[in-house]
Amino acid sequence: MGICNVTPDSFSDGGEHATVDAAKAHVDAMIAEGADVIDVGGESTRPGAAPVPAKEQLARVLEVVRYASMRSCVSIDTTLPEVAAACLDAGACVVNDVSCLKDDALAKVAAAHGAALVLMHARATQAEMRGFSAWPDDAYADVVADVLRDWEAAAARAVSAGMTRDALVMDPGLGFAKNARHSAELLRRTAEMVEALDVPVLIGASRKSFLAMADRDAGPRDRIGASIAAAIHAARAGAAMLRVHDVRATRQAVDLVHVMGGG
Repeated sequence: MGICNVTPDSFSDGGEHATVDAAKAHVDAMIAEGADVIDVGGESTRPGAAPVPAKEQLARVLEVVRYASMRSCVSIDTTLPEVAAACLDAGACVVNDVSCLKDDALAKVAAAHGAALVLMHARATQAEMRGFSAWPDDAYADVVADVLRDWEAAAARAVSAGMTRDALVMDPGLGFAKNARHSAELLRRTAEMVEALDVPVLIGASRKSFLAMADRDAGPRDRIGASIAAAIHAARAGAAMLRVHDVRATRQAVDLVHVMGGG
């Protein structure tokens, strides 16, 4: 899953693909590099980011979604039912919800369109997250067990809203209301989550701040090596989807490990 942030303020590539033409070019490049899904978003999920109204999100993403959906499977990264509905009408086939279904209406929209729904675990909004990887150690007793329990509660609400369980995808939400140790533990125990669930697991570690535990001075664009290592680990552990910024490099690494019989 290749990331297309049509935003001026995303943590890793804010502004780089903020215009429609730049976003379209990025879509083409990621497809050429081997992306299977294009994840388009019009609202930053960096800590402290303010909510973006539906009208503004749609002004940013709708034309890009329409363009990308003629070339690839498209996911719309939003927590707003209005945005999801318009983008699904424009050709998207997946809703990527980083709120862990804060609004059950989002599941109703996805169900009505026959779309898949990615439920990413989170216990706080972006505005409530004060810093990268800044979260109390004692927020979780066992981070994997707690995340799975919270996710199952959201999944049950989604099914009650009309989703079929086989249309759900689980994302443990690395970096969302979690500190670096929480995120690293979730990544390390990816196989445990895969084993516990009957739905696909998506891992999004790309360029995130917890990866700096391997290189303290590395900024987002300097974490590509750690991002690829995380992707290889997740793939070998059974993750069905990898959400990444660096499509070609990640695809090369994962495919080579597969060819060499490493999973």
